Amino acid sequence: MDALLLLLGLAALVLSGELLVRYASSIAVKASIPPVIIGLTIVSLGTSAPEVMASVRAALNGNPGIAIGNVIGSNIANLALILGITALIHPVAVNRSLIRSDWPVMFAASILFVLFAYDGQLEQWEGGVLFACTFVLIAMLYWRSKKDRRPKEEELDLGVEPVLHRPVIWLMSGIGLACAGLYYGSEWFIQGASRLAVSAGVSDHVIGLTAVAFGTSIPELVTSGVAAMKRESDLALGSLIGSNIFNIFLAIGVSAGITAMPVDGQAIASDFWWMLLVAAMILPMMMHQRLIHRWKGIILVATYAVYITVVILGT
Repeated sequence: MDALLLLLGLAALVLSGELLVRYASSIAVKASIPPVIIGLTIVSLGTSAPEVMASVRAALNGNPGIAIGNVIGSNIANLALILGITALIHPVAVNRSLIRSDWPVMFAASILFVLFAYDGQLEQWEGGVLFACTFVLIAMLYWRSKKDRRPKEEELDLGVEPVLHRPVIWLMSGIGLACAGLYYGSEWFIQGASRLAVSAGVSDHVIGLTAVAFGTSIPELVTSGVAAMKRESDLALGSLIGSNIFNIFLAIGVSAGITAMPVDGQAIASDFWWMLLVAAMILPMMMHQRLIHRWKGIILVATYAVYITVVILGT
């Protein structure tokens, strides 16, 4: 029953996140927002919605281990497992802007997350700082879009089919439906995860790092896999990096902003360092020929396998 509740909640989260991207992207296209900004904000926000809602719900339900473990595990899975699988499908091209601006922002966000959590407690004011960084990031992306010289007719595949023929009121209703699905899906998902942790005899943090993190990363896996098969690999990598940034700024920012959260000792001793290691690993991979080759994908997937083995053996 616990596993069924977990799967039902996950399905609601994934489908609602996809609906959110579809309808929000349609409104953005109608508003003539540049495709690159849609990819780095709406798509990243949409694919991060399960992580955000799952972490917020876990914090509200008194499961901080799931909330924090979910973000750490998802960020590791995004850059090791999902980027690795994407590269195995098709080598991932690296845009210069990802090296010059997006990766540094992601790594800085990761460092800030670790610094705030290292004393064993995420305070509400620290969550507020992380959440405020979301608006700074959006402002930076908007400023960068003003300098974007991409030809107007060159459209970027967003990984979803916008419903441009629908009126705005219909699109807004779809966004409302998606938000409701995210709300109830997160409730079912976290209830199932916390009960599963109790029945399996493991901590909330470990469940957050593994089952919850992998489940909430499924939208990134689908989006990146489809983008790779369509040879839109720059969107795949940009979406993964963007999702990692929003996971920290939004999922942790909102969760800690609502209620202070204690940090599991395992996260401080091991998991944070794995998150930073994986984030650091991809920089030289991106810089080398500006291409994530298949052999690099093998290294990334192997790294994730080692990490999960360490987590499981450490329980």
